[in-house]
Amino acid sequence: MLAKRRLAAILTAVFQRRHWRAAINMFRVCGDVPDAFARYLLARGEYPASMRLKTPLGEVRPTLYSHVDMLTVNEIFCRQDYYASVSDRIIVDFGSNIGLSALYFLTRDRASFVYCYEPLPFNCERFRRNLAGFEGRYQLAEYAVALEDGAADFGYEFTGRFGGIGKDTGATMTVECRDAVAVLRGILQEHEGIDVLKMDIETFEEEILLAIPEDVLRRIRRIYVEQRFRNNPLGRTHSFRQYGFVACFARSPRLPSEL
Repeated sequence: MLAKRRLAAILTAVFQRRHWRAAINMFRVCGDVPDAFARYLLARGEYPASMRLKTPLGEVRPTLYSHVDMLTVNEIFCRQDYYASVSDRIIVDFGSNIGLSALYFLTRDRASFVYCYEPLPFNCERFRRNLAGFEGRYQLAEYAVALEDGAADFGYEFTGRFGGIGKDTGATMTVECRDAVAVLRGILQEHEGIDVLKMDIETFEEEILLAIPEDVLRRIRRIYVEQRFRNNPLGRTHSFRQYGFVACFARSPRLPSEL
């Protein structure tokens, strides 16, 4: 059944431009292309596994712990769901998982700095391993971002990717939560603005986005949210484009041409 669903997804992807871009970029980005295609398309290969990735700063070798992590590599490095340019300096990563998105952001340019947020202890351990050598260029906060400060039951599963506050995944732990708006205001006390805000926390993305006040939004240049929107909820401050499962909001009238 899983194989049939995977085949159906591949056949659907054939007709979507963003997946063609991902396939082309896999040749450019992955150090071992046959292995990458086998892992991504056929779900083959053992894990944990080291994945060779070519970046503007040279080759990096993050450790992947499941096929799900290979899907994440494709989404971030090949499909460029959270595109960042060399001019992006201050990046906020809500839902950092094992560090693949942070690794992408940090390898666009040597001047970038990433504020990362991840509540699961085993993900944070893997994050630090994957970001070895980048110490001093990121800050990892081991708590969840939410609508208010407090504590919450966080559902999780073995890959560490699909968990979230209040989710029924078969296993839960209590995690510390911080008010997302207060977190953003704290960063903006240190910097003139935020170039990229990425949100992939499996729960409350839309609620958090709508809770960000306009004075904060106006200081965030680009926002990526793992959520489907019918209309632009940030019409007063940002333009909008739906990019597959990712909503892209840009403070300027036009989204980056690279998207």
